[in-house]
Amino acid sequence: MDRPISSGTIMARAFLNHRDGTKGGIAERGITPAFAKRQQAQDSIFYYLTLGFALLVLVILGSIMASLIDGAWPAFATFGLGFITTEIWNPVTEQFGALAPIYGTLVTSAIALLIGVPVSFGIAIFITELCPRGLKRPIGIAIELLAGIPSIIYGIWGLFVFAPFMQLYIQPFLIKGLGPLPLIGSLFKGPPYGIGILTAGIILAIMILPFITSVTRDVFETVPPMLKESAYGLGATTWEVVSRIVLPYSRVGVTGGVMLGLGRALGETMAITFVIGNAHRISNSILAPGTTISASIANEFTEAVGDLYTSALIGLGLILFVITFFVLVLARLMLMRMDKKAGG
Repeated sequence: MDRPISSGTIMARAFLNHRDGTKGGIAERGITPAFAKRQQAQDSIFYYLTLGFALLVLVILGSIMASLIDGAWPAFATFGLGFITTEIWNPVTEQFGALAPIYGTLVTSAIALLIGVPVSFGIAIFITELCPRGLKRPIGIAIELLAGIPSIIYGIWGLFVFAPFMQLYIQPFLIKGLGPLPLIGSLFKGPPYGIGILTAGIILAIMILPFITSVTRDVFETVPPMLKESAYGLGATTWEVVSRIVLPYSRVGVTGGVMLGLGRALGETMAITFVIGNAHRISNSILAPGTTISASIANEFTEAVGDLYTSALIGLGLILFVITFFVLVLARLMLMRMDKKAGG
């Protein structure tokens, strides 16, 4: 009894015949030993070529890590763990501590995510679920154009336009309205400089907005329309469809978009250098000037005199590399936990 031929087999044969271009095609010709051997050789070449590309990434990553460790070793050998846990940064006395740049990097990135993620989700939901058809493309293009603006333009705009606006209107309002409150009041005390950690965080939020929005919108559009139409047919509201259908279905891609934005925020240099104030100190207030790892390296690397000074700056780069690595690992573990929970 002959086995029935599936539709997939028929389609595969038709495709091979079309691509082959000869009478009868590959699917209709007998596979000779020479042909099979040639195909096996091609598969082997393709396998080892792609394996080489994958290993090349690991080699480059390992080389970067090794060079950073070698360059940062004098600083860590001199200061030990105190290089990470102390705030002082004095090139004159050759006393270096990375705590202030680490604090500034983490706080500005957190502010950027707190502002940028909800706004990005709102834009993506509006474009995919609520926006009129004629406006989807213009709004999408406008959001994506934000990603093409150089970071130094964001920095110049932030220094000459946004920082004065913060100094005259936003920061005095925050100091007067939130400064007297318990618990969170200390975050909004001090003079309104205009520049500072909060200003840098808002600029970062604007910069990561197009990345998170674009990825989130594309992921939302992969949700099968039948699922959403079925939910609407059962009487679900738009919010219920988004929260119970769209977000659970696309949680992995959405998390990837957020991690992409976080990586952008952690490593941003020029825009932050313009608006953060570049002060090597830790303040309770997010209105005060501060610094980040990338801003410190950009500001001081060309002026570094002496091996220890240079090693301290390379040590900052190593710390940023480690922070980024652990952020990616935590994101991966979170995705694995989400997948396991969904499977259970």
